[in-house]
Amino acid sequence: MPGLLRGVARTAVVAGTATAVSNRVSRRQANRWSAQEEQQYQQQQYAQQQQYAPPPAAAPATDTVTQLKELADLKAQGILTDAEFEAQKAKILAS
Repeated sequence: MPGLLRGVARTAVVAGTATAVSNRVSRRQANRWSAQEEQQYQQQQYAQQQQYAPPPAAAPATDTVTQLKELADLKAQGILTDAEFEAQKAKILAS
């Protein structure tokens, strides 16, 4: 009878361990799937926001006089050389 009891106890331990491992694997898989679903949901939300977001406002164009004044200030501060100043001035006046 002790041999039978030992066999039943061993079977119970093995079955209990197998159940615990199986449950742990199931929980880990469920967590992974949940994380994947959450990531997909966030990507869909981001895509929808981008689809319905208003286009960015165009930057206000600074007028030519203001640009030339800023350029002259940079030259006066010694940041630009005469050649750089002339090149930038030509670009501003050409646009």
